[in-house]
Amino acid sequence: MPDYFERSLIVHEQIRGKIAITGKLPLESQDDLSIAYTPGVAAPCEAIASDPAKAKELTIKHNSVAVVSDGSAVLGLGNIGPLAAIPVMEGKALLFKHYANIDAWPICLDTQDSDEIVETVRRIAPVFGGINLEDISAPRCFEIEERLQDLGIPVFHDDQHGTAIVLLAAMLNAAKVVGKAPEKLRVVINGAGAAGTAIAKLLRCIDQDPTVCTSVASVVICDSRGAIHKGRDDLNPEKRALLKFSNHLDAAGRLQDVLRDADVFVGVSKGGLLGAEDVRTMADGAIILAMANPTPEIMPDEARAGGAAVIGTGRSDFPNQVNNVLAFPGIFRGALDANATQITAGMKIAAARALAGVVNEPTAELILPSPLDQSVAPLVANAVRDAAESSPTHQ
Repeated sequence: MPDYFERSLIVHEQIRGKIAITGKLPLESQDDLSIAYTPGVAAPCEAIASDPAKAKELTIKHNSVAVVSDGSAVLGLGNIGPLAAIPVMEGKALLFKHYANIDAWPICLDTQDSDEIVETVRRIAPVFGGINLEDISAPRCFEIEERLQDLGIPVFHDDQHGTAIVLLAAMLNAAKVVGKAPEKLRVVINGAGAAGTAIAKLLRCIDQDPTVCTSVASVVICDSRGAIHKGRDDLNPEKRALLKFSNHLDAAGRLQDVLRDADVFVGVSKGGLLGAEDVRTMADGAIILAMANPTPEIMPDEARAGGAAVIGTGRSDFPNQVNNVLAFPGIFRGALDANATQITAGMKIAAARALAGVVNEPTAELILPSPLDQSVAPLVANAVRDAAESSPTHQ
């Protein structure tokens, strides 16, 4: 296997940043300068002052996204702070540009105080058409996203919703492969953080439009101590709130205990938690979506040895990579094109169904398109735009 860590470090040393600003106007004459800057620039300034909505017509606001992080939950690296988070946020901005032609910029904040983050984002929001919250630890990420929904531009925490959307698309196609109806699936999620919570809510249609959302039969969420159930006295308020839409049968025990007879395992936690013997206890046609990086909760060959019918991971060197890049560029492209003020539940479901639909005939080795497939973002964008424009709140 290539040493991507060493190669990436060398490349970053050579290029010193993966993105750059490129001008759209020539600056080769006095006329050019007078149009791009003073005195001509006064005209668009005055137009916006008279009608703030014109900012989206006359500036970068119509096509710009801030990638905002405090560096508190970066990839599998943990709380590494804002400076160390810059390479990841730069990479996110590069993906926005490459897949959806969106001008994004990394904003890494030197605070992990929720109030300060909310206030900072409010103050920088005028220049951006959308806010992508990234790598902010739970439970603060939930509160921060919720408090910013009144900005008048889409605010989307990708670690929550991007992961959930791609996971749902993968599960819908995996269910086709094994011949099971999505609404009858019994799902076990390991990981009660941002991604696990958002996945559970999406699979159970919490805060979703029931006319477009199909709820699975049951979801049990596990943390490092096993199933989250009513009898536990060590649950914080966020984990106790999960019981409103999970574990209705109050299953208790370790992950391995509640995995018995389950149809689907979803891993958003850490590597090496399961073995082939655990998969053997699941229902026939077991679906394994083990997304811990770089080491999945169970390696594909071991899951296969245990009888798993469909296996997905977060890695690019195995089939069925569950990668957020399949969702967030198209979601923001569609939201910006629709002039949406929020990314609604209907837009998320539309994105998941559009993504699943890219694969016409799913197989065990192909439940999601390749993250390199540049046809994906436009298809997702069109579905999201249509959902936004059909929403009663669309302006």
